[in-house]
Amino acid sequence: MQKTALMNYAKLLARMGLNVQKGQEVIISAELDQPEFAVMCAEECYRAGAAKVTVEWTHQPIARLGAEYKTEEMLGEVPFWQQEKLRAQVRDLPARLYLESADPDGLNGIDTEKYARAMQARQSIIKPFRDKMENKYQWCIAAVPGKDWAKKVFPHMPVSAAVEKMWRAILQCSRAYEGNPVANWQEHNRALQARCAYLNGLGLTSLEYRSSNGTDLRVGLMKEGLFAAGSEKTLSGVEFNPNIPSEECFTSPKAGEAEGIVYSTKPLSWQGQLIRSFSVRFAGGRATEVHAAQGGAALKKMIAMDEGAAQLGECALVPFRSPINGTGILFYNTLFDENAACHLALGRGFTNCVRGYEEHTEEELHAMGINDSMIHVDFMIGNDDLNITGVTDTGARFPVFEDGDWAFEI
Repeated sequence: MQKTALMNYAKLLARMGLNVQKGQEVIISAELDQPEFAVMCAEECYRAGAAKVTVEWTHQPIARLGAEYKTEEMLGEVPFWQQEKLRAQVRDLPARLYLESADPDGLNGIDTEKYARAMQARQSIIKPFRDKMENKYQWCIAAVPGKDWAKKVFPHMPVSAAVEKMWRAILQCSRAYEGNPVANWQEHNRALQARCAYLNGLGLTSLEYRSSNGTDLRVGLMKEGLFAAGSEKTLSGVEFNPNIPSEECFTSPKAGEAEGIVYSTKPLSWQGQLIRSFSVRFAGGRATEVHAAQGGAALKKMIAMDEGAAQLGECALVPFRSPINGTGILFYNTLFDENAACHLALGRGFTNCVRGYEEHTEEELHAMGINDSMIHVDFMIGNDDLNITGVTDTGARFPVFEDGDWAFEI
């Protein structure tokens, strides 16, 4: 891929993704196989005004060795020095850029029960720090084509050709391949937010999902809830884009109000393991029954991670004919696949999907219906005949999706 295109992408992530502020610290998380692009991102963050840029390197093969050889106690610990690091981040609120490139199935075959228990232990320690940072700092998740990931997506191509094709797909989906990426995103945000304004004006109290694949689900919404999309703002007013790419209009449903069954339409990669062809049945707002053709054990562990893991934290609306789905590529990566089709998420909800959220305590927001959990896992349910109807407290019904696409024009 041409260096100019990659520099434009790095600039997009620094300026629109993070919107780095003058004097701010930035932390970049990247796999060891991405040094060149991490350098580009660091340079663009400095150009945007960052006072300090730190790269935290990860490497999936080493993570796999740890999962295999460490004791459960060692795998689940958060040592004192890491906790001190988290305390510093709560204090300093650095912007965080996450560059995803790992093999979506790179931890397949590990002891899922041991790994899940260890992650429960880790997250129980990490979550309070994350909660203190909620809505206070900028973050962005983006992607870079790792070799193993590219070969999984394009298995019949040589590695170099697969990586090159992945680069082009990532840049196209991120609106960074042609034209001015920053200007492209400014226009895209305006279009997404116009749809949210229409949805927020309807006063919906529930969404009903139906599809010929068997999906038949009703999800309750909060009276104070809002649909959001594209860019967000921190409590101090700094605008940023947490996901690049993003095609969704989303909200956090009311915890405890979900009835029916939903079927997945794309594979899910969770903790380095693929879960395929699965269904989730809800009763009393909780996932009470799950089935999967592959990865069923991981799916069951997922919904048992904590009390809120079996409840919904997000309903996201994405047209089946979205630009990402239009590529015809199955990315095996939630960042892309969730923006190719409607999806739901199990686990933590978004407090900023409540009108006037900044005026409420975290406890008050949870009492209103925002789900709380250590996890937030998106899974795709959209297809070409999904119909979604919005219902108000008076019983008025509004078509939101018809045959997999928006039922209204903006």
